[in-house]
Amino acid sequence: MSYVEHLQELHGLPAFDFPKPGAGQELPEAGAVAWRLAIAPYEDPSEDFGALWDRFIDSVDLVGVRAIVVGQWDEPYENDSSGIVQRLVDARDRLTSLRAVFIGDLEMEEAEISWIEQSDVTPVLDAYPLLEEFGIRGGTGLRFPAVRHKHLRRLRFEAGGLPGEVVRGVAASELPALEYLDMWLGVEGYGGDATVADLAPLLAGGRFPALRHLGLRNSEIQDEIAAAVAGAPVVAQLKSLDLSLGVLTDEGVTALLGGQPLTHLTRLDLHHNFVTEPVTQRIRAALEPSGVEVDLSEPGDSWEDDGVVHRFTAVAE
Repeated sequence: MSYVEHLQELHGLPAFDFPKPGAGQELPEAGAVAWRLAIAPYEDPSEDFGALWDRFIDSVDLVGVRAIVVGQWDEPYENDSSGIVQRLVDARDRLTSLRAVFIGDLEMEEAEISWIEQSDVTPVLDAYPLLEEFGIRGGTGLRFPAVRHKHLRRLRFEAGGLPGEVVRGVAASELPALEYLDMWLGVEGYGGDATVADLAPLLAGGRFPALRHLGLRNSEIQDEIAAAVAGAPVVAQLKSLDLSLGVLTDEGVTALLGGQPLTHLTRLDLHHNFVTEPVTQRIRAALEPSGVEVDLSEPGDSWEDDGVVHRFTAVAE
């Protein structure tokens, strides 16, 4: 299955594709949808993103806009997201109700996730101090130096390789309202060079006092992450923990079983894994009687070469 698909909603609002020029489509109320802004350069090269953006700001009551989803803005591997970031920053005095932004809503048919060229996205947070939800797809060129933001509640990074510099920036940020943090760490071959040491300030707890969901996903070092999480103080404050999409084996699950109690969680997501049935039954027996929902579905892809087993994260290229 594909784990990289167009968003269907953002900030609790259904995604709505801003129509092409001349479509004659009636527009919804500004605050009723998450506005998806994207061009199709291969299908219709007649309008670039700048022209689409101008039509959007001229035809929609920007004061009422609550959520924006940015899809394809050009050839993704030739032009990074800095122009998108700048447009959002420039419109801050008009988008006064904006509470959610997602940059990079491209699926595989448009571009592989590693082809999406990002940039320093933190000026969006600086420009919108009331923003509550921020998501990014694509780790190539992504930068996220440490920020201070009082109102951000949800932060999400989807990548086949999330730079360690980004992980360190997040871990050093001051986000007192952050409740939901989800990071696809990816593989080193696509820039995912974050280590367990980079996660240490986050795992130590105290950095994000409101945090209730933590996702450290899609990693080729998922067993190491699981072992670190097993003794991490931050886990005590969580309601849900997500270690899915990566190369999780019996070793990582056994570490979780031998660590701190997880019976306070409502959900433990380990789907897409390489865990054997006996270990699967052990963690179910340990947690499910306490009401923890444990997802161990979807065995991951692997192949063997000369006795060496090669396992793969759900998303890389």
